[in-house]
Formats: sequence, C-alpha cells, structure tokens
Amino acid sequence: MHIAISGNIGSGKTTLTRLLSKHFGWTPHYEDVENNPYLHSFYEDMQRWSFNLQVYFLNSRFRQVIEIRNSGKTVVQDRTIYEDAYIFAPNLHSMNLMSTRDFDNYSSLFELMSKFIQPPDLLIYLRASVPTLVSQIQKRGREYEASIRIDYLKHLSERYEAWIDKYEIGKLLVVEVDDLDFEKPSDLSTVIERINAELHGLF
Repeated sequence: MHIAISGNIGSGKTTLTRLLSKHFGWTPHYEDVENNPYLHSFYEDMQRWSFNLQVYFLNSRFRQVIEIRNSGKTVVQDRTIYEDAYIFAPNLHSMNLMSTRDFDNYSSLFELMSKFIQPPDLLIYLRASVPTLVSQIQKRGREYEASIRIDYLKHLSERYEAWIDKYEIGKLLVVEVDDLDFEKPSDLSTVIERINAELHGLF
C-alpha cells in the first residue's frame, strides 16, 4: 500500500511521515533534501536553477514511486510527484523563474512519466496557513530556506488548494495543521484515527 503526505514547505510532512512509519511499522520514503545537488543553488538563484531542480525532483520521485510499487511493502511517502508537476513547476513558470520553453519540456516529461505510475492509495494533505509555515520553517532552521519569501509560500498555498479541490484519482484526507502538534500524542492519535477510518472504513 502507498500512503503519501502532501503539503506546502513547513507543513509537517517529514515529521508526520516519521511518526506514522513508527506507529504503523510502515516503510518511510523521505524527500531527498540533503543529497539534492541543486537545492542550495536554487535558493541562491531561482531563475538559473529552477529547471534543473524540478527535473531532479521529477526523476527522484518517479524512481521512488516505481520502487514503492515493486517493494510489496506499505510505504509512507514524504511529498508526491504530483506536487512537483501541478504546484512547484507551474508556480516557478508563473513567477517568471522558469522559461516557457523549459516549462513545456518539463510538462511533457511529467505527462509521459505519469502514464507509468499509479496514484497513492491514500493522499494526506496537510493544510497550513502561511504564518504556521513561516513559524515551522524558522523553527527547523535550514540555512538554504532562510531566503524563502512569504509571497512564494502564499502562491504555493493557492496552488495546493486548487490542486486538492480537483483531486479525484484516489482517496484523500485533509488535515488542518494550524492547531495541531504531531509530536503531542493526543494530536497524533486524532490523525491516526482518521487515517484508519479512510483505509479500513468505519465499522
């Protein structure tokens, strides 16, 4: 089974992935942040490195999805291939940080890849307000994220909402995270109950 966690930068995807994998015994698949050779360069010069970064993510997540389906295990994945294609790349293009030529090339590549993958069995969307995102980003203190602009996060949030509003390719669970702390057992258990209900139905 493939469970995927989606949400804006700082919404708590990695934390929830870790906690769910521990609780359920699922295999975690994290976003390849530490080994990403483009991420630091991208935040220093978005226009120059946007296409390279997005192709790297596309390739990395395509491989992940293939591995997940071939593993025969229940896997919980931190961020999906769809977010790259429907949120991050179009956002960079609309902000004139990715050329139309590069965006068309990228979109064509995603369209081809999407024919070879299955959507997650359950998509968990973490909905967070921009102030919550900013607070979480500051709290974790990743150096390369220090320059992220609030308008960038706001544009991403708008695209997330538009994508989730039309999401119909599988089961969807929306979690409002502004008043939740996944590290608190009571908050985590509320989320776990909702996940169980989605996966196994209410009896």
